[in-house]
Amino acid sequence: MFGFRFGRKSFKREIVINAESLETRVAVLENGKLEEFQVEHPTEERIVGGIYKGVIKNLEDGLQAAFVDIGLKKNAFLHYWDMIPEDAARLEAAEDITIRTVTKKKRYSSDEIARMFPVGSEIVVQVTKGPISTKGPRVTANLSIPGRYLVMMPGSNLKGVSRKIEDEKERMRLKKVLARLPTPEGVGLIIRTAGMGTKQRSFVRDMRALVDSWDAISRGVKETPAPCCLYEEPGLVERVVRDWLTEDIDRIVVDDPAKCESIKELASKISRRVRSRIQQYEGSVPIFEHFNLERQLENAFARKVMLKSGGYIIFEETEALISVDVNTGRHKGAQTQEDVIFEVNTEAAEEVARQLRLRNEGGLIVVDFIDMKQKKNRNAVYKTLKDALHRDKAKTNVLPISHLGLLEMTRQRVDEGVLQSMYVDCPYCKGKGSVKSALSMSVEIQRQIVALMRRFKDAGQSRKLQVVVHPTVLERLRKEDEAILMELETKFAGYLSFRADPGRHVEDFEIRNTENTEVLFSTSAKTGEGRPV
Repeated sequence: MFGFRFGRKSFKREIVINAESLETRVAVLENGKLEEFQVEHPTEERIVGGIYKGVIKNLEDGLQAAFVDIGLKKNAFLHYWDMIPEDAARLEAAEDITIRTVTKKKRYSSDEIARMFPVGSEIVVQVTKGPISTKGPRVTANLSIPGRYLVMMPGSNLKGVSRKIEDEKERMRLKKVLARLPTPEGVGLIIRTAGMGTKQRSFVRDMRALVDSWDAISRGVKETPAPCCLYEEPGLVERVVRDWLTEDIDRIVVDDPAKCESIKELASKISRRVRSRIQQYEGSVPIFEHFNLERQLENAFARKVMLKSGGYIIFEETEALISVDVNTGRHKGAQTQEDVIFEVNTEAAEEVARQLRLRNEGGLIVVDFIDMKQKKNRNAVYKTLKDALHRDKAKTNVLPISHLGLLEMTRQRVDEGVLQSMYVDCPYCKGKGSVKSALSMSVEIQRQIVALMRRFKDAGQSRKLQVVVHPTVLERLRKEDEAILMELETKFAGYLSFRADPGRHVEDFEIRNTENTEVLFSTSAKTGEGRPV
């Protein structure tokens, strides 16, 4: 069977694609280890990279931003300085290019913006950041359309080569290729890393496809009323071929026949040699299980991530930041304590960079490394993390490790993280990760019993109460707090009975009048508040 033949040869770098009707998953493995992971749900609209014709709804001078209706549920956020296309802004967005002369980015006053873009006027924008939590998408007027080898920037005069192409001879060749390309007027071009070693005819073919896309966008700007979508980024599988299929990829394995043929067709436009690396998986075991990816994903997305040395790191996400705590665990091997700490921190630095890529986490990140006494060790761990982040496509900014062992960094957040797209808050604990203990619930129940019995005693009413609780709480009341409850009965001349309700939330309870079953007090686990009835 085809599935067994996969185990015979060792592949250094490969892409595994699991394509299903409701979800598409793509993993990049290096020597069998998961290094990149992306997931997409075909039923959900992907807007990042899309170009829209929108209507300006309001200008907020305090935020220095406009809100633009692009046809989505929430208006898009557009900074004033992103409303007018400029080469400096494009350079900032396309981080990996080399241009010698760049004019300083001009800032416009609120009055100038209001004159140029009055409320109700139309504007063409591109989504740079998808909606996250309660925030709408972020957009810019600096448009860019990526191809296989080129990035087209309408309305710009920029022409450059990716900084990641370091060979000077190759850079000179590519600049000559760029100069000979039939570029439309008012369109900038950047040669991507994938263009290294590529012949001119491939650039010409890529250029034609990009021009066709821009022509379709231009027609939409003229003919389609706003708000509307003018251009959408292709699906995950197509983006993988465009962005990830490079010479260092040994093979692509796909479990869906239709997707496999589609990828082969796309790859054949790149080169026949690349087409031969695409294989269809026909094994009986699910493809991610065959490549041991399910277990790797389960371990990678856990709160506690184990390190090979025996140490571990803890990921905690809050509204403000992501904290990462490094611990030695059961690490053994080094001679001195400082050496142990240095080895664990070094391994943790590499794993943190990998985890951020896999989880697609962004925003402010604080890593609490184990305290290192020697400055050279702190610098070495810092350099290890910086080097490990070089392969990350998202922009990062890393500060040196402080004397307290804390490292602060930011990572560009383009879309919601993988965990947010795959998981929802626990409906039982409401995302807290914990519930009240049986002791706390017993204290709360006794407090309400005392309040009700005191009230009824003053009014001369019956003091026979029934308490309905979760079984675990009832066990605590019967075994450990029985004497206290009997004392309450004696003190207020009342009578208490208890009933377990397995379907009740552990933090939820009711107190009823035994004689007429009237609910006297009830808590709601949904609100976390109690209320007398």
